[in-house]
Amino acid sequence: MKSLPFAALIAFQLALAPAAAAKLSPAEAKMAKTVDAEQGRSLALLERLVNQNSGSLNLAGVEKVGQMMRAELEPLGFKVEWKPMTDTGRAGHLIATHSGKPGAKRLLLIAHLDTVFEPDSPFQTFTRKGDMGEGPGAGDDKGGMVVIVAALRAMQAAGTLKGANIEIHMTGDEEDSGTPIEKARADLIAAGRRSDVALDFEGLVRDAGADMGSIARRSSDSWTVTATGKASHSSGIFSAAAGEGAIYELTRIIHQFRTELPEPNLTFNVGLIAGGQQAELDAGGIRATANGKTNIIPAIAIARGDLRALSPEQIVRVKAKMTAIVANHAPGTDARISFDPGGYPPMAPTDGNRALLAKLNGVNRDLGLAEMAALDPLKRGAGDISFVAADVAGLVGLGPYSTGDHAPGEAVDIPSIARQATRAAILMSRLSAEKR
Repeated sequence: MKSLPFAALIAFQLALAPAAAAKLSPAEAKMAKTVDAEQGRSLALLERLVNQNSGSLNLAGVEKVGQMMRAELEPLGFKVEWKPMTDTGRAGHLIATHSGKPGAKRLLLIAHLDTVFEPDSPFQTFTRKGDMGEGPGAGDDKGGMVVIVAALRAMQAAGTLKGANIEIHMTGDEEDSGTPIEKARADLIAAGRRSDVALDFEGLVRDAGADMGSIARRSSDSWTVTATGKASHSSGIFSAAAGEGAIYELTRIIHQFRTELPEPNLTFNVGLIAGGQQAELDAGGIRATANGKTNIIPAIAIARGDLRALSPEQIVRVKAKMTAIVANHAPGTDARISFDPGGYPPMAPTDGNRALLAKLNGVNRDLGLAEMAALDPLKRGAGDISFVAADVAGLVGLGPYSTGDHAPGEAVDIPSIARQATRAAILMSRLSAEKR
């Protein structure tokens, strides 16, 4: 059986439901119909966006995607600004503002223009495969930008956009942020402080086939441990004079991390390791070179990894444990740990975030859709909304569902675009009608 359009499916579900369950206002019903009627337009926009490469380091490509989004937002009454970020090594951010009714809640919408696929990637174009649209960034996050436009157009058609106070930040470096990150995210942080609600349009997560609501994201920090030892003949290993060498010391540290650090909502990964008579990292910390011989006690060993936690308190506590483990040196060795500046902060699961998910579930009930449970934060990576999470309540995952993100074959679930746009349009309309 051919699937029904989303608006027709809603009408069918509501017709079967008790009268008390059909709570969509006429304006909200119009939004659903508008999203459905404009699905072809949305897919055409998605194809144009995907076919324009916007890898984080393709500065011109990122700016071109920004220009494409400007062309969509200005006709909707948004004042659009391009904020160059070339001094951070990245293209810039698109910032769009819509002034509505004074005293009404201010909404911050977050998405990103860039993808992980640079111009040298073989994965470059959009391809329709049934209900899936395959292409670089089709889900992360060009699909999310399409959902924003579809939702705003539906609000305009229903008359609810006029009174809405909305600020949109589409960053140009979410996948590979510029430095210093304090400058790269300064505008977004300031927007969070003047907003009442933050809505993140990265992809929807499904768990066991069910749409999930995301009210938390963990942090993302990187660390480096450098262990040193006494380079000497291997026949003296473990002696008081020679000690245990740098590689055994680094192994001791990593083993203690694995056995002593684990706690709920925490992960820590060792992603790169090198050691020998000589070892060093490149400037970016993503490549290592080493040399040595089997009969020489290694003088240096280096490990790089990440750390993801759910709250600032957890980050402080775990970093202190890591530092203490590193400081407990084996005989004849030394070691130090450093944490990279500019990591992504966590988005803790606050009461404000839970209240927003409850409002989204009110929309789901009125659409005849299943309620969305809160997603386990272990199943979601870091993202831009975390930079405003300390200042404003937020929700994540208002973009479409996709598969294979960050790899060739990434594909967006096309029916989910309409579903997510309808959810977002109604939620934003309801929130915009609330007083601050």
